[in-house]
Amino acid sequence: MTAANGHANTVNSEHFSPYRADGKLYGFVCVVTGATQPVGRAIVAELAAHGAACIYACSSNPNDPYAELAETINAQYPNTKVIGYPYKINSEEDTLGLIDDVLNSWGRLDVWTSSTGLLGPPSITTTGTKDLYAAFETNAMPAFFALKYAPAAMQKTAPKGSYPNAAPKDAPYGSIIVITSVAGTYGGCWAPAFTMASHAALGVVRSGVLVLKGTGVRINAITAGQIDVGVDLRDSGVKEMAQGQFPPASLQGGETQKRTIGLERAGRPEEVGRVAGFLASGFSSYITGAELRVDGGAGVMNPLTVPV
Repeated sequence: MTAANGHANTVNSEHFSPYRADGKLYGFVCVVTGATQPVGRAIVAELAAHGAACIYACSSNPNDPYAELAETINAQYPNTKVIGYPYKINSEEDTLGLIDDVLNSWGRLDVWTSSTGLLGPPSITTTGTKDLYAAFETNAMPAFFALKYAPAAMQKTAPKGSYPNAAPKDAPYGSIIVITSVAGTYGGCWAPAFTMASHAALGVVRSGVLVLKGTGVRINAITAGQIDVGVDLRDSGVKEMAQGQFPPASLQGGETQKRTIGLERAGRPEEVGRVAGFLASGFSSYITGAELRVDGGAGVMNPLTVPV
């Protein structure tokens, strides 16, 4: 069989999920890091809505509400198995352990969404070297490990399993999705450490296209603008805000949002999740190395500056 014929057969395979006309993810086994945060939860729900067979809901905190997340998703999508999986997202050893667990349990890996973030201190004067290292470790390192280790697992084929929403995997493919911030495309969003680390996360995606050449695995970024993740500023100070994934939308008043955002409002976590679902599915089969900006048009109109 020639390479050309092999490619044609792959594209025409009824089980080759990325080319399903309905964009469904039947049989897919997915990993979502930061899954207990608002954006991560929305991504888990979206992948389940697409028919994924299994989603590993990952976070670094073992005390996060994994069971609650699984119950919520299973109530809506009973054929998708959600597995709460706490591990150190910036640990190379733990990442390899997770991949081994996935392959031993399911025999395949199809989607890896890196949805982690740490704002860090709001000014350069309050930023120390430890803060900078922490920002890079949280915002960029998980994406780097995904690029380094997930593709080999994604290239493994597998027969149809006996679990709900099962489908065989008869060709190597996969999708790595990196959730980062518009701070990765320009400055002025929160503070230097967050901006630097967001640029690094986007660098993983851009360098990943050549790394993944010939593997059948795609890598793309979602750069989010003002996303309302439900942070209540009345009960938190700068220190608490610095632990967040995105700058709280309530840092900008309604009038400011109307003036600086094309859609005149902050985004919602599910609006990021829907784009992740698109990048996981066959609807984006010819997209790799892209940056899909989910910011309501703010970056086009006027680069987003968050006052502190």
